[in-house]
Amino acid sequence: MIGAIAGDVIGSAHEAAATKTKRFDLFTAESCFTDDTVMTVAVAKVLLTGGDYAATFQRYYRAYPDAGYGQQFKHWCEVRGTEPYHSWGNGSAMRVAPVGWAFDTLPEVLAEAERSASVTHNHPEGVRGAKAVAAVFLARAHPEKQAIADYVTAEFGYELGVPLKSVRREFLFDVSCAGTVPWALRAFLEADGYEDAVRNAVSLGGDADTLACIAGAVAGAYYGVPPATEAETLARLDGRLRGVVSKFRARFGTIAERSC
Repeated sequence: MIGAIAGDVIGSAHEAAATKTKRFDLFTAESCFTDDTVMTVAVAKVLLTGGDYAATFQRYYRAYPDAGYGQQFKHWCEVRGTEPYHSWGNGSAMRVAPVGWAFDTLPEVLAEAERSASVTHNHPEGVRGAKAVAAVFLARAHPEKQAIADYVTAEFGYELGVPLKSVRREFLFDVSCAGTVPWALRAFLEADGYEDAVRNAVSLGGDADTLACIAGAVAGAYYGVPPATEAETLARLDGRLRGVVSKFRARFGTIAERSC
């Protein structure tokens, strides 16, 4: 899941900048983890311990209340709600990456992706986005990228064939799954490596940390994350978050150890 977290950290400095180029410093003094990382780690924690998603999400929110959450999620956490709020936002998709590493069959991955989404994002679009991003499972096997694209399109109906260059200039900030997931996956499909995937995602000028988090999740499974990028990312996490990342990797392995 380090690919997702690195994407979040890199994208964080571009969140409100409307960056429309791939030419930027990968890390700056402003690069930091956001709610995308916090909730990705929360999902990993559940997969490690068998805990409850809702309770874990709310516990991590209270530990990191200023990480930049959406208003609906923030309210749900603050009132300690137990019912989902029918969200179609991209929060379900940005946190799901660990699910693609914790299981060894696609049906298991999709079922758990839906479970992780539905405690908040029980709208069909919220569930669809989470399950599509769980395609990190497919990327672990290093198939032809077109095979991943074909699966996602056939199974979830996302159109992934439109080049980024044709939409970059007009692309707007969009927090929906439908407006985020296809473009993040397209950023991966056009890339020639992990860093290129993240730069592609950021260059759209939209919800940069989440686009880069999702693109980074899939690219990290497909290409691996460069050691220097990983080191820079981990240095920006606190001990609690790093600890969960370390335990998750120790249990569920690395890209070299857990290919399909």
